[in-house]
Amino acid sequence: MNTAVVVGGGSGLGAAAPRTFGASGWRVVVVDRDADAAARVAQALRGAMPVEADVTDDDAVGAAMDAASGAGPLRAVVCCAGIGHVERLLGKGGAHDPASFRRVLEVNLLGSFHVLRHAARVISANEPDGLGERGVCVLTASIAAEDGQAGQIAYAASKAGVAGMTLSAARDLSGAGIRVCTIAPGVFATPLFQALPEPAQERLLNDVPFPPRGGHPDEFASLVEHVVGNPMINGAVLRIDGSLRMPYVRPRSGQAA
Repeated sequence: MNTAVVVGGGSGLGAAAPRTFGASGWRVVVVDRDADAAARVAQALRGAMPVEADVTDDDAVGAAMDAASGAGPLRAVVCCAGIGHVERLLGKGGAHDPASFRRVLEVNLLGSFHVLRHAARVISANEPDGLGERGVCVLTASIAAEDGQAGQIAYAASKAGVAGMTLSAARDLSGAGIRVCTIAPGVFATPLFQALPEPAQERLLNDVPFPPRGGHPDEFASLVEHVVGNPMINGAVLRIDGSLRMPYVRPRSGQAA
């Protein structure tokens, strides 16, 4: 039985992917920095294994991938771990704090790199299938990589970095028979989105052309499943957003630009 690892699988978009893999007969490993959250998701799936690891800890990520490979050939790794942050480059409190900018990049971008490199290391040891493929890595960006809103400079930069390394990684790993893709979700019902102020949530939801709503985590997981199963999807950044293009919102009079 093949194994799938979902990093950041304890909540949000990540929690939907283990259910989809499990329903398709994969052995599932749920990795999250919140051990309790990983355990809750794993307990709902027969035979799933929870692993505690923070993506900013390279050694912990490596150990998680090694543990997953012990459960069976590791053929799919999905990285959904990420954090958000709202802070303008220049706001009422002054210039953007470099520490908060660095923290977002460490989790979202460097964390994705840690997952990708250890996934590639472990997957490369697999026997290739009939098409020469050994496995697939799916990263998670955001439409903010292209449509960054005011106050999203750290988040947008981190997600643009994830999107930007996708094709290079796919080319680097092509000789090993490993595909790399990135999914860029729009507005989805996740804790990250629900942490936004209510007016901001309503504005974003009202801007989605069709379907006129936010996405469901299971729809994200369905796209993950299709990417894993379709050998011609490689090196691509796939938007899943109901054709939303986030517009510029001009600050109200008196607000810092």
